[in-house]
Amino acid sequence: MMNLTISLRLLTSALAMSLAPAPAWAAQPAPAPTLNLELNAAQPSDKGCRLTFVVNNALGADLSKAAFEIALFNQAGVVDRLTVLDFKDLQAGKTKVTRFDLSGADCGKIGRVLINSATECAGTGVEPATCMRGLKTSTKTGIAFGV
Repeated sequence: MMNLTISLRLLTSALAMSLAPAPAWAAQPAPAPTLNLELNAAQPSDKGCRLTFVVNNALGADLSKAAFEIALFNQAGVVDRLTVLDFKDLQAGKTKVTRFDLSGADCGKIGRVLINSATECAGTGVEPATCMRGLKTSTKTGIAFGV
């Protein structure tokens, strides 16, 4: 009878602990800070090819300056050009649409856009490597896009 009583007490304690709210230390970790950069469109323009980007700053800090060097590859995989795209300021938690006209570029001949590096990444308490470390890319076009 003594073993049965001890077993019931242990079972009751285990059940009570499993029904208790999880302690704060067991909570899920916060998502990693990200800078979401989507190549949303590539359209012919009077100047060449207009690339439209949708940017969402989920880094947790305002950026006073964000600029990236990109490489444009043709459909044969050969680098056509390197250029810097200046996204200027990006507020924390805000989504922004930005367009860039690439003079002399033919949208139909762009096979890939590669983010080579962040040439500028600045803001209060922001390290220069933050933009590349937190960068997440996606595309809504037929052009490969990434790092």
